[in-house]
Amino acid sequence: MSLKMESFGEVNFANAELGDARRSRRLAKTADLMCRRPGGSLPQKLNNPKDLKALYRLMRCDEVTHQAILDSHREATQEKIAQTRGPVLILHDATELDYTTHLSLQQDLGQIGNGNQRGYIVQNSLAVNSENRCVLGLVNQVLHHRANVPDGETTVEKRERESRESLLWPRGTEPLPDNWKLIDVCDQGADTFEFLEHEVNSGRRFVIRAAYDRGIVIGHGDVSESETGNLRTHARELPEAGWWTLSVTSKVEKKSPKRKGKKKTVKRVARKAKMAVSFAAVQIKPPGKKNGKHGNAPLKVWVVRVWEVNPPKGQERLEWFLVTNEPVLTFEDA
Repeated sequence: MSLKMESFGEVNFANAELGDARRSRRLAKTADLMCRRPGGSLPQKLNNPKDLKALYRLMRCDEVTHQAILDSHREATQEKIAQTRGPVLILHDATELDYTTHLSLQQDLGQIGNGNQRGYIVQNSLAVNSENRCVLGLVNQVLHHRANVPDGETTVEKRERESRESLLWPRGTEPLPDNWKLIDVCDQGADTFEFLEHEVNSGRRFVIRAAYDRGIVIGHGDVSESETGNLRTHARELPEAGWWTLSVTSKVEKKSPKRKGKKKTVKRVARKAKMAVSFAAVQIKPPGKKNGKHGNAPLKVWVVRVWEVNPPKGQERLEWFLVTNEPVLTFEDA
């Protein structure tokens, strides 16, 4: 006797609480149809007029909400995480959904892009199997719209405002348990002391790309007896612990200057780059002026610097500064 394999739609959406089992079945079927044609507009994804009309009818139901659909998918994702033996990466990042031309949504939207467009900032938290890079699914998705902030907002007022975008990072982690198996991975936007403290106390591991040359205490010893410095500066002074070769792809991008001016086109050539790594135990000191809600104790972490040893002439050196609570004691650890 053969068992029927569940489709993508059935796995992720068949259990959605939409007020009627027929709606859940329609949602699962629609998801499967969209998987066949992931690109294009809705009429292109659902080329049968009956299927398209059924989707529109489904979306008009008050019970069919973003939260209800997400809850069903998240439950399926959490089951996959539980079945995964190795570490699971939780990749956190934001993107923008542009609904400028959708006049019926204007009251729910905020500024995006350069301020002339309207839409959502969407904070995604995507679970990925670290060993085979298989995507397991979303563990969270936060729909955010920028608030209209009054001119002259003080630091205290900003810190107390629940709509500030820096809170998207901790909000994205809210459904996650305190499990060392999970590793939060974030880019430079997450480099706030508030979020770093949140992650240190989360019970999970994390890797965050450092954006600032923060004040630090060198080592994990007694703060009053330890040397102080700055994160990125100290990392650049550390000796090379080892190196390896990285295959770098070609890339063309527009980069804004650090100060005012026009964007310039930067071309990165494909190459085999010799990459070096260094690491050290440090304690990140709290900032003198609080931009978020956090304590005053320094955070015990490790900093890992990765850099290109001899970049080709005319090419920008590859370099990353990473902050983690994963103990880094050897080149292999780094």
